[in-house]
Amino acid sequence: MELLLREGDYVPDGQGGVVRLEGDEALLQRVLFRLSARRGMLPMLPQLGSRLYLLGRENPEGRLSAAKQYVTEALAEEDVTVESVELEQGEKGTLLLRACLSREDNAVTAEVAISV
Repeated sequence: MELLLREGDYVPDGQGGVVRLEGDEALLQRVLFRLSARRGMLPMLPQLGSRLYLLGRENPEGRLSAAKQYVTEALAEEDVTVESVELEQGEKGTLLLRACLSREDNAVTAEVAISV
């Protein structure tokens, strides 16, 4: 069971608690956290997070390959298979990453904006 985060804050449930997620929603929450957090920023959990923030250093031709590597690396501890990774140019120095993942018979798509 995961707690719903939105813009870095837990979402209140209106009854004095916070919104809890289960199943695919909980998986998606964990995936988004792992992809959004910078790898190595938490000293006690150095393997948590991704290196997607480094995509701006890659030449445009190598970004997709690097993105696939970084997503696979970030999600290694989750019980998912990375089916595909797509990148597209976003607004003003951002890239939109879309990762299609599978777990058992379920498919989950995670989208993350990355500053470059």
